Amino acid sequence: MTVVWQCQGVNPSAAPAGAVRQGSLRELNLALVLGRIAAAPRPPSRAALAAETGLTRATVSAVVEDLVAGRLVTEAEPQPRAGAGRPARGLVLAGDGPAGLGLEINVDYLAACVVDLAGEVRHHSVHRADLRPVSPADALGQLVRLAAGARAAADAQGLTLAGAALGVPGLVDEAGRVRLAPNLGWRDVPVPELLAGHPPLTETVDGVPPLVVDNEANLAALGELHAGDGPGSFLHISGEVGIGAGIVLDGALYRGTRGWSGEIGHIPVRPDGPPCRCGGRGCLEQYAGQEAILSAVGLTGADLPADTAPNRLAELAEAGDATVLNALHEAGAALGVTVASVVNLLDLDTVVLGGGYAPLAPWLRPPMLAEIDRRVLTAAWAPVTVRVATLGATAAAVGAAGSVVRRIIARPAGWLARL
Repeated sequence: MTVVWQCQGVNPSAAPAGAVRQGSLRELNLALVLGRIAAAPRPPSRAALAAETGLTRATVSAVVEDLVAGRLVTEAEPQPRAGAGRPARGLVLAGDGPAGLGLEINVDYLAACVVDLAGEVRHHSVHRADLRPVSPADALGQLVRLAAGARAAADAQGLTLAGAALGVPGLVDEAGRVRLAPNLGWRDVPVPELLAGHPPLTETVDGVPPLVVDNEANLAALGELHAGDGPGSFLHISGEVGIGAGIVLDGALYRGTRGWSGEIGHIPVRPDGPPCRCGGRGCLEQYAGQEAILSAVGLTGADLPADTAPNRLAELAEAGDATVLNALHEAGAALGVTVASVVNLLDLDTVVLGGGYAPLAPWLRPPMLAEIDRRVLTAAWAPVTVRVATLGATAAAVGAAGSVVRRIIARPAGWLARL
């Protein structure tokens, strides 16, 4: 799997007059050139980069030499040309230099992913386990072992992990503390402290934290945003045991005042409904969460393990199982009721179904759209699209790893300073 990173270059002219020293000018030029290479639809030549950026050819050549030496950029094979002269070599992001480590903790699994600078997924592993009866320290200990395996896989491929990002299904503050993860039973868990002493999760370099902790739905939305040419505004819904959402507005993740936006799973569908782990009643998770759907068809996680549940439910629905079809219809309707409120509030035109919802989309989408059409004020002349996530169930881990490499693309000088 390859993810095409959509990156913006840095404009040196944006700096105040007289404020750019020689060192910072070099940093700006490095970011500008690397950003253009990352965003280019085809490998640009040095001459093309000079024309696009306004930098001199000599400056571009010097910057490219630094990027190549730092294993950030490599030359592509020249395209054949009909005219005379030697074809110019294009430049692409290197696939054998720095890489990002993406990690995910969810209710019933752990995941680790390595993505190189070019956007290629070089390693992905999942460990299935019910983490609800496990202490946060023990769960993070299992994660460390999975991260060690990912690091070994990266080392074997000649990659250097430049940092890590961890997605957790809960509210995460700026310090990386998980304030509340209802489905895990976590409250005020200091994740960075519990991971202290475990490289590459604790090796601070150039003042950049080695590990960033974020909400898994946010990371999944970021992964989807940068995976291709989709819309710049959308609601990404991850359906597992819990239900999380990432909100992307005009190409940027919307986090809210404290960074805790997107808790769509705890919006009440029916205020007098069944109790939820969050302490409320009638939350969306009680109608459209994976365990709610399994319960509606007379199954439990023991009967149908989490890693097979969505696909098995899809198989039963494909075969026409009436009980499963009814359960998916009810779940889709509940999703539609909730999504309609979000669309009315934020004026979004696209909803992306990820995680365990991806294989169930053919059955969830019709009742969702029916409720959206009924409840969204603008639906008659501005219909809402509901589609399947490009990255599917891997979105959070891939998005986490991708956030690491995008930091390098945005500020390559920091990576070069480590060499």
